[in-house]
Amino acid sequence: MAKIKTPTPAMIRYAKKNRKPKKYSPGREAVKRFCRNRNAIVGFVIISVLLVIAILAGILAPYEYQAQDYTSAFQGPSAAHLFGTDNYGRDILSRCLYGARYTLLLALGCVTMAFFTGGALGIIAGYFGGTVETAIMRFMDVLQSIPQVLLAISLTSALGNGIPQLITAITVSSMPVISKNCRAAILNVKNSEYVEASKAIGVGQARMIIKHMIPNTVGVMVIYVVGMMSASINIMASLSYLGVGLVPPTPEWGLILSEAKSYFTSFPHMVLFPALMILLTILAFNMLGDGLRDALDPRLK
Repeated sequence: MAKIKTPTPAMIRYAKKNRKPKKYSPGREAVKRFCRNRNAIVGFVIISVLLVIAILAGILAPYEYQAQDYTSAFQGPSAAHLFGTDNYGRDILSRCLYGARYTLLLALGCVTMAFFTGGALGIIAGYFGGTVETAIMRFMDVLQSIPQVLLAISLTSALGNGIPQLITAITVSSMPVISKNCRAAILNVKNSEYVEASKAIGVGQARMIIKHMIPNTVGVMVIYVVGMMSASINIMASLSYLGVGLVPPTPEWGLILSEAKSYFTSFPHMVLFPALMILLTILAFNMLGDGLRDALDPRLK
């Protein structure tokens, strides 16, 4: 039988001295914090499912979203129509599935355009400061003085209904918040040592912003993107519900609600399911945004 050697104090000190230190990675630590947040995981799963639904809507939908069958109008939830049918006999489940495609893609387009416009202006204002910052921020203050939904309604009323007009209205109404958040993120890193060192070796302004400053604010900006997704979906549904957003027969959730509001007391299922889709999506983005904030915000490490 082999003898079991008891570790001596010298052996323990040698083992501790030669133990390999664990590699620290900010990204890995952020992922660990994110995975420990149950609400964030739930939000991420819901959004992932919605993205799959949006991509595979043509396969998952049991009927065409425009297919009308007046003999099946106003039917409640059943085996043939899980969400029931509307006043034209259209399957509400199919319209809600296709609605995920329209809602998520349009919201992503609005947020992208808002960051390319308002975000760029905020970055320029934060970096250059002085007269440039004053001019940009005062313009954003003028836009922000108008309530966001009211500004979007005014723009869509002036431009007309349609997808380009809706994206333009939501983009302009979202620019003040995004520009100020991006300006604040740039100001946080503007006086950092690596920025001063880059200036000392003659790095150009464009390279300084693109290569050194923006990458170090990506974590904060990702949080803003997720938050703006829920806000854009909310505004989009509100505009369509008020009749100044998209036009029928587009299966956007707010527009489905608008078409069904006259039948709410008699056929509540026509309003219930699209409203739940909006509620679930906004809730999921808010949960994901909170989780990303806890994982990526350096002040919460």
